[in-house]
Amino acid sequence: MERRYRIVVAKPGLDGHDRGAKVIARALRDAGFEVIYTGLHQTPAQVVRTAMQEDADAVGLSLLSGAHLTLVPRVVEGLRAEGLEDVIVVVGGIIPERDIETLKSAGVSAVFTPGAHLPEIAAFLEEALDERERAGAGPPERAATETTKTEATASTDRKVTGGSS
Repeated sequence: MERRYRIVVAKPGLDGHDRGAKVIARALRDAGFEVIYTGLHQTPAQVVRTAMQEDADAVGLSLLSGAHLTLVPRVVEGLRAEGLEDVIVVVGGIIPERDIETLKSAGVSAVFTPGAHLPEIAAFLEEALDERERAGAGPPERAATETTKTEATASTDRKVTGGSS
């Protein structure tokens, strides 16, 4: 893994079953990812806002309600509208085979249906995100933010430890 990637795991819509999302979140955490779980009943706008605020590298959407053809494109469009087209979107849950290509055409990188192995999901994300990083398409904001934090800390250290001028 090129670096520790941040993954937002979200349950958009009215679906109230989150056991699978929690299992995925824990498996990704155990695989070395930083995971932000949004909880139940998120709107597409809330998922996009969380991805933006958390500087996410990827968003995993868990849907069991059958609303995937409505909710997933709204999340992908929202990410694009906010300039976050580099955020990888994956979907898991009860997704009919006939809808998988439609979701991929809408911008989803992968769809994981029941029976997908947890290491397979983690490996997919790691490989896709590493490839994005090597291509230089990762989020530039994070590097700028880390530099700013380092500079701010160094500036504070100088103020605290610096002698009189």
